[in-house]
Amino acid sequence: MDSAYPSSSAPSPALQELAAEAAARQKKASGHSGRRTLPLRVGTRGSPLALVQTRAFLTTLTRFCPVLRDMGAFQEHQINTTGDQVQNRRLAEIGGKGLFAKEIHEALADGRIDFAVHSLKDLETTLPPGLVLACTLKREDARDALILSPGLAQSDPDDPYSALPEGALIGCASVRRQAQMLHVRPDLKFGLLRGNVQTRLDKLAAHQCQATLLALAGLKRLGMAERASIVLDPTVMVPAAGQGIVGVTVREDDIELRELLSAIEDYEARAVATAERSLLAELDGSCRTPIGGYAQLIPIVAGEDPKLHLTGLVAREDGAFLLKRSITGLPEDAARLGKELGESLRKDSPSDIFEEN
Repeated sequence: MDSAYPSSSAPSPALQELAAEAAARQKKASGHSGRRTLPLRVGTRGSPLALVQTRAFLTTLTRFCPVLRDMGAFQEHQINTTGDQVQNRRLAEIGGKGLFAKEIHEALADGRIDFAVHSLKDLETTLPPGLVLACTLKREDARDALILSPGLAQSDPDDPYSALPEGALIGCASVRRQAQMLHVRPDLKFGLLRGNVQTRLDKLAAHQCQATLLALAGLKRLGMAERASIVLDPTVMVPAAGQGIVGVTVREDDIELRELLSAIEDYEARAVATAERSLLAELDGSCRTPIGGYAQLIPIVAGEDPKLHLTGLVAREDGAFLLKRSITGLPEDAARLGKELGESLRKDSPSDIFEEN
């Protein structure tokens, strides 16, 4: 769906300069006098989804200046992260979701790569010193998808969990998803299921569990949207903050790259991401704290300013407590809206929910 909100469509001066530099490089193989050495090095995880996202980002970037693509201005660097290496434990047990970015950001900070591409929901709310979120790309579908094992089928369109038998085992690594399902179906059982998308689907097909949950955005980007048995509306399952958004980090002092990336910044994605990440930062929960955050820009009505609607959720891992609230305001107030909603949720939630344990 096309956005009704403004976005950059013309190459930035930095992008034009880089294109000119690439053209000069073709004529003079021995080098150039520019300030930056090509190719620019792009850091990414090595999972199939991460690679698809990174290559889509580069395609978007080079769409403005095809010479960048033709001259090989970018070089992909796959980096194996701790989050990818350790698959048999929850992220909370090994250091948190920032482990999907730790090694990548170390490479960025010390200059081994020039920028890094991430699933925004995998980024910690406070980035390492000297690094910034320079760009957010247009959001893909933010909803979660329930994938059923062979032999199960949805029986009641108004009850997305009706296909799950009493005591069904759900393969899941997300406390956010687990808490929301248990709040509705406390009979369900949960077992740890981590790995890339295909690994999880293979384990489901092998009957290691009766259902699992995945981000619909990832399935769509991998051309596997048909694997979603049931798409869960955000009113049923509040997504993770940043879900479906690709974010690009760079060094804070790299003004040229930050200007370059401004050419493809998506206004709507930046607004909703700012609100969701502000909410997350205010709640400041651990990876053991089920937290959801989902913002939307309400379509512009003639004569009215656009509105940002943010929903936040806090729960216990067992689903026994669940608090969900919303707030609406102007997109330019996204950070403040996230903070206010986070304060409200924290104030009316049991304090022990936010404690490390």
